[in-house]
This record gives sequence, C-alpha cells and structure tokens, in this order.
Amino acid sequence: MSMAVWPLARPGIGGPMHHLGRIAVRPVAAGAIVCVLVGIAILAVAGGAAARSAPGAGPGARYLALGDSVTFGYEESQVKPAPDYTKASTFRAYPDDVGAALHLRVTNAACPGETTSSLINANGPSYGCENSPPPNQNVGYRRFFPLHVSYKGSQLSFAVKFLKKHPGTRLVSLMVGANDLFRCQKTTSDACLSKSEQQATLKTIKRNVHHILSAIRDKADYEGQLVLVHYYSIDYTSALFTGIVRALNRTIDAAGKGFHVATADGFGEFRRGSAHSGGSACKAGLLTQLSNGSCGVHPSYSGHGLLGLAVERIVKR
Repeated sequence: MSMAVWPLARPGIGGPMHHLGRIAVRPVAAGAIVCVLVGIAILAVAGGAAARSAPGAGPGARYLALGDSVTFGYEESQVKPAPDYTKASTFRAYPDDVGAALHLRVTNAACPGETTSSLINANGPSYGCENSPPPNQNVGYRRFFPLHVSYKGSQLSFAVKFLKKHPGTRLVSLMVGANDLFRCQKTTSDACLSKSEQQATLKTIKRNVHHILSAIRDKADYEGQLVLVHYYSIDYTSALFTGIVRALNRTIDAAGKGFHVATADGFGEFRRGSAHSGGSACKAGLLTQLSNGSCGVHPSYSGHGLLGLAVERIVKR
C-alpha cells in the first residue's frame, strides 16, 4: 500500500522533493473508498495450508517478500522522530520479524505505492512507487529514495530473476492490491464509490495477482511455500471499512486458486489485538503514532509483530 504521507522536502534531495506532497493516503474519512482500505490495512480471512509438496523453510533458507508500503515498513512523515527516507534500513516490517523468528535470510523487494499493475510493469499505473495519479505523474518513491534492495524494472521481474538465481528460496510472501483501489478513488469523479468502478478495479486486481502468481510458479519455476498476506482493519466496528477490505481479500484469494498458496490471517490477528481497545487498532497501539496524537494507517512495530505472527503460523518449517 502506498498509504503514506510523503515529506514535502528532504534536506539534500534537491528541488523536486517539494512536489511530493500527500500522494499516498489521506486521513481516514467515512465514505471514501480509499480511506476505507487505508483503514483496513491487513485483512486476512485465513487461507489454506502451504502446498503439501513445498519444502520446509528451515534455518538459513531464503525468504523473498513482495508488496507495497506495508511490506516495506513505511512510516508517515508525521511520525516522531521523523523517518529517514534516505536509509531504507531504518524501516522494519513484518518480513524482518518472520526472518528473525524462523532464522531466514530475508530479501524485501517491496515498494511504497505499488499497485498490482506496477508490480508487473514498472511503467504501469502506480500510486506513488514508480509514478502517481495526475497531476503528479512523475512523482514516485523509487525516484527519490532507496528500497531495501536495488533493482531495475518491475518488482515482478526482480522476483523472477531472484528465484532463478536462488533456487533454494523456501518462502515467498505477497501483499498487494490496496493501492489499486486508492488509485481508483483518486482518479474517478465519485471517488470510486460506484459499484461498477469497484468491480472493474477488483477484476483488474484478480487478473494481475493471477499473473504475478503464475510468473512466480511457472516462469521462475518456484516450488516453495507461497503466502498471501491479507489486509487488516483500523476499525473493526466499521462495517463499511471492513466490508471493502473483505472484498479485496476475497478477490486476492480467488486469484490464488490453483497456485498452492497459503493465506496469513493478518486481519484476524489485528482483530484479536484490538478486541480490548473497542475494536480500534489505533487505540491498541497497532498503528503508527503521529505527532498530532492521531494514528497513521501503517502498522506500528507492534502491528508488524502481529502480521509476522500471522505468517509464522502457516509456514511449514
């Protein structure tokens, strides 16, 4: 997910930075589909078990994490102390927790703002990774800041090359799709609230995720464990927010059929973690804390811990 509020300027980056502005995620507001998804960051309606024939992810095995800003570990610029976007190593996310718990070698290729389309084709419509919706078409996180790993072209292209080069990789996780809906909200006159626009976007997500998984399994000839990490809700008392996220994750699940995937129940982990805080992930401390006293939409370290736990629960050792 792009779900991020980028800095207006960063020392030493140069003039172009003042054009960044708020290109990722707006404050959650009832009615806006984008905010809905933002608020729901990591649903997970539990999935199946890992492919029976997939080898276990034992200590020392490689783990490739793919996705958007959640997988990257992005934090909003209003977090205190302010994040240093010039140093990707300062951002910690659930793949790091999984790697530490299972003693895996982690390669995190995620990019803030990645959509299912731009993950396949770097020139495709993005929501802040390679490019942004008008009028900020030339604004992209990768243009100004480093990712955890450096590569040219699309994230999928990197993934295929990585898996071919490292046939011993035992775990791949994918979390992507929310930014497709954010982009729809940003580029449509009714903020993507019409049923037809939502269905068209979900159809695109399903087609693209199917393409991504097909490339991982067939083009890269990857036979290891493949996990889909679902998005969570920032407010479990909101039927609106939760409903849209469920639709997104059902779509992702449908795209995964036939590829021997497992699903990490991040949604359930956040729900349980928020249960004694009125269903609020913010009050439960699972989201980034902003300087004005409110919460962002990205997981805090505690939130990432729960997402990591969701992945760890279904990985075959």
